Amino acid sequence: PLISSVQKLVLYETRARYFLVGSNPAETKYRVLKIDRTEPKDLVIIDDKHVYTQQEVRELLGRLDLGNRTKMGQKGSSGLSRAVSAFGIVGFVRFLEGYYIVLITKRRKMADIGGHAIYKIEDTNMIYIPNDSVRVSHPDEARYLRIFQNVDLSSNFYFSYSYDLSHSLQYNLTVLRMPLETLKTETTQTRQESFDIFEDEGLSTQGASGVFGICSKPYEKYVWNAKLLEAVRTAVHRDWLLYIIHGFCGQSKLLIYGRPIYVTLIARRSSKFAGTRFLKRGANCEGDVANEVETEQILYDASVMSFSAGSYSSYVQVRGSVPLYWSQDISTMMPKPPITLDQADPYAHVAALHFDQMLQRFGSPIIILNLVKEREKRKHERILSEELVAAVTYLNQFLPPEYAIIYIPWDMAKYTKSKLCNVLDRLNVIAESVVKKTGFFVNRPDSYCSVLRPDEKWNELGGCVVSTGRLQTGVLRTNCVDCLDRTNTAQFMVGKCALAYQLYSLGLIDKPNLQFDTDAVRLFEELYEDHGDTLSLQYGGSQLVHRVKTYRKIAPWTQHSKDIMQTLSRYYSNAFSDADRQDSINLFLGVFKPVEGKPHLWELPTDFYLHHKNTLSLLQTRQSYTYWWTTGVLKNLPLPFDEVTCAENRRKLTVKKFHKYEEEIDIHNEFFRPYELSSFDETFCLAMTNSTRDFMPKNVGIDPSPFTVRKPDETGKSVLGNKNNREETVLQRKTAASAPPPPSEEAVSSSSEDDSGTDKEDEGAVSQRSTPVKVTDAGDNTKITENVVQSTKDVYGVNLSDIPSEDDLAIYARFVQLGQSQHKQDKGSQQFCSKHPLDKVINLIPISCFSQDNIYEVQPPRADRKSIEIFHAHIQAGRGNMLPLGKDDFLMYREYIRNRYM
Repeated sequence: PLISSVQKLVLYETRARYFLVGSNPAETKYRVLKIDRTEPKDLVIIDDKHVYTQQEVRELLGRLDLGNRTKMGQKGSSGLSRAVSAFGIVGFVRFLEGYYIVLITKRRKMADIGGHAIYKIEDTNMIYIPNDSVRVSHPDEARYLRIFQNVDLSSNFYFSYSYDLSHSLQYNLTVLRMPLETLKTETTQTRQESFDIFEDEGLSTQGASGVFGICSKPYEKYVWNAKLLEAVRTAVHRDWLLYIIHGFCGQSKLLIYGRPIYVTLIARRSSKFAGTRFLKRGANCEGDVANEVETEQILYDASVMSFSAGSYSSYVQVRGSVPLYWSQDISTMMPKPPITLDQADPYAHVAALHFDQMLQRFGSPIIILNLVKEREKRKHERILSEELVAAVTYLNQFLPPEYAIIYIPWDMAKYTKSKLCNVLDRLNVIAESVVKKTGFFVNRPDSYCSVLRPDEKWNELGGCVVSTGRLQTGVLRTNCVDCLDRTNTAQFMVGKCALAYQLYSLGLIDKPNLQFDTDAVRLFEELYEDHGDTLSLQYGGSQLVHRVKTYRKIAPWTQHSKDIMQTLSRYYSNAFSDADRQDSINLFLGVFKPVEGKPHLWELPTDFYLHHKNTLSLLQTRQSYTYWWTTGVLKNLPLPFDEVTCAENRRKLTVKKFHKYEEEIDIHNEFFRPYELSSFDETFCLAMTNSTRDFMPKNVGIDPSPFTVRKPDETGKSVLGNKNNREETVLQRKTAASAPPPPSEEAVSSSSEDDSGTDKEDEGAVSQRSTPVKVTDAGDNTKITENVVQSTKDVYGVNLSDIPSEDDLAIYARFVQLGQSQHKQDKGSQQFCSKHPLDKVINLIPISCFSQDNIYEVQPPRADRKSIEIFHAHIQAGRGNMLPLGKDDFLMYREYIRNRYM
C-alpha cells in the first residue's frame, strides 16, 4: 500500500493567503497548498504538486515572510505567522458565508495492522478562511456553525495514512496480489494520462529494482468526510486527502506462550441514510438502510509484520435495519411506538437494491439472521418479519438456487424467557452453520499439520480456497428491530466461532473450538462489549442494555439496576436530543446544503425528502423487476464483483512504481521510525489490553495457556479486589504496564511505534480504549502497584539471573564479532553496482538461505522420480508382485556373486 507523505501539517497565514505546509514524519519531503483568503464565498486552492526539501521550504517561508511585511526589516503581525499545527485535513465546508477548513489537531493510536497505524481523532480545529476585510456576515451563520459542531469529531472517528479503512482486509490484500502483468499495463496507462511530471519521476531509470505501490479508491459508503473533500478532490494531490470512518476500533494482544497475536475489531458505520434510532428506520429509495454497520475481526501474528510474509486472517459480518419502507411515530411519547409500513413494495424494489449492493461487495451466500419476535399478543415486530419473508421469497425466484439468499428467523426474546433452553447454545449452532457456509479470509495456504491431521469441521468449511489461502464468500446480515442488544450478542457468538477457525488456520490451536471462561474468549468478549456500547451510544443514545453475561444468566444482581438506568437514558435521548443530533448529521454529511432564500434546516418539518431522492425528481432508469442485480455480478458469484480483476475495478486503483527504498512504500521505516527517539515504556503495544496481564490469574502454578477454562472469579482483574468499577480496571492496566514484561515480549516491544517523540499531542494515551481514564492520587497508585507487580518467579515460574556470568558475556561478544565479520562487504564493488543512494547504506546479504520450511509451516520433502520408482517396486515386492529382471539386473547380480564368493 502507498503511505501518505503528508502526515504533519503547519498552517501559516498572511492577510491574503493561508499556506498549508505538509510533510512526511521524517520531515524530508514537503508539499505546499496555497489557499486564497480574498474570495468571500469561493474556495480557491492552488497545489503546485512540487515536492520540496526542508531547505527549500525554509527559503520559501522566509521569502513569504519578507514579502508580506509592510516595511522592510519590520517584524510584526503583518508578515507570515504560524496559525496551527495539525495531523490531517478533515475537509472544507461552507454554510451561508465563506468556507471553513477543518483540521485534525490531536490524534491517538488505536490499532496496528501489519505495521500500518490506525488513529482516532482526539481534537479538531475549525478555521474560517476569508479574512475580516472581505467577510460578508449572515445572521444565521453562527447557528449553522453550532449545528455542524454538534457532530463530535473526537468521538469514534478513525483514519490511517497507509491502510484503507473503508475496505476489508480481504479486499486490501487481494488488490496487493494482483498479477504483475496487470500492474505493468496499468502503470504505462497512468504515465500516458498523467499531467503531473513529478508523479512518475525516475520510473524509466530504475529498471528491475522497482516495486509497485497500489492505492485503491475508498468505498464511499463508509467514508464520512467524502462531501467535505468534494470541493478539493480533483484540485490537490491525493496525499492531502485523508478519508475518515465512523464506528469503533479496538485492539487487544493475545499472548500464546509468549507469541503475540493481535485481535482487532473494526466497525464501519454507513454514511448513507445515517441518523438516530427512531428518526432513521428501514431503508431509503437507493437501498441504503439505517444503522448499517460492517464489523470486521482481524487476527494476525504480530511477530511477523509484513503483509507478504505475515499470517493474516479476517471475518466480516453486517448489521442493519430491515430493508423495507417502515417507520415509527415518536410523537406519541411511548417507549415502543407502533411500527408502520410507509409504502407498499410488492416487487421488493428497495430490498433488491440493498441485496444487490451486498452481492457486489461480499458475494454469495447472503445469510439473513432475523432476531425479531415471532409471537406477540399485539402485532408489532412480526409486521417486519412477514414483509421481509415475502421480499426474500420474491427475490429468490430469479436467482440461481445455489446463490439464493438464505433466511434464518429466530425469536431470541422468546428463547431468553424460557428456562428450558440455553440461548447461547442455540446461537452457537446457528454460528457454526453460518461460518461453514461463508468461510473466512486467511492469506496463507492450509498448514501441513492440518493436512496430516484433518478436522471434520475444517473439511466442511465453505468459502473459496485459492493458492494463496482462503477467501470469505458471502456474509451474515443480522438484524432485530434496533440492531443493538440482541444483534450484538448474536454477532459475538458468530465472531467467537469464526475466531476459533481463524486460530486453527494459523496453527495456534489443535481443534477449531473455543470455550467460555478462557482468557482468549474473555478478551474477545470485552472487545465486543466495547464495540456494542459504542455503536449503541451512536444510534440509540445509551450503552447496551442486555449483554452477553445477561444471556448467559451469570450477570450480577447489580446489573439489573444498571439496565434500568440505560433504558431511561435511551428513552430520554430518543425523546429530547435525537432531533438535534439528526440535524447535525444531515449537515455534516452534506445531505442538507444551506442556500440563501430557501428554508433553513431547522424550519423543515421532516428530512424525509432529503434522504429519498426519488421524491424530488423522477429517476431516469427504472430497475428490472426480475433481473434485479447489477450486470456482471451473477457470472462472478460466489466471488464478490468488487474483488474480481476486470477493467471496471482496475479503474479504481492508482498504481505507481517506486525504488524499493522509497518512503512511500517502506512500511518498515514508517513503523519503526529510526529518526525518532523511542521509549519502550510508552510504546503502543505495551499499553494495549494484554491477555497475560489483564485476564490470566496471578496465582502461582496456573496454566499460562489462554485456552484453559478458568473459574468465573479467576481473572487478572481480580487483583483489585471486588471493585468492578470500569475506571479502576483501566487504572489497573496502567499500573500493570509498569511491571517487567515477559522475556518473549521484548522482541515485540522493540518493534512498536512511539508517536510521543514528535507528536506532543499524543502523550498521556495509555489505553487504546475510548473509555475515559480516571487517574487517582499518587498514593493510591503505589498501593495498587504493590499488589500488581510480583516477582518473576510468581508470574513466570522461573527466576531470571540479574547479571550474566563472565563466560556468557565472552561467548556473546564472540557471537557479535562473528556477525559483524559476516556482513563486511568490499566497498569498491559496492560503488559500481549501486543505482540508488541508499544502496550504499542498506545492502544486507542473507547469511543463510532457508526453504519454505520454518516455524510457521512445513513442506513435505520431495523425492526424485528414480527414488519413487524404487520405492514402488519395493512395495510391490512386499505384496509378492516381483518385477521381471532385466539385463542390467542379471549383470549386477553376477558381479555381486563374483565379489562375494569367488
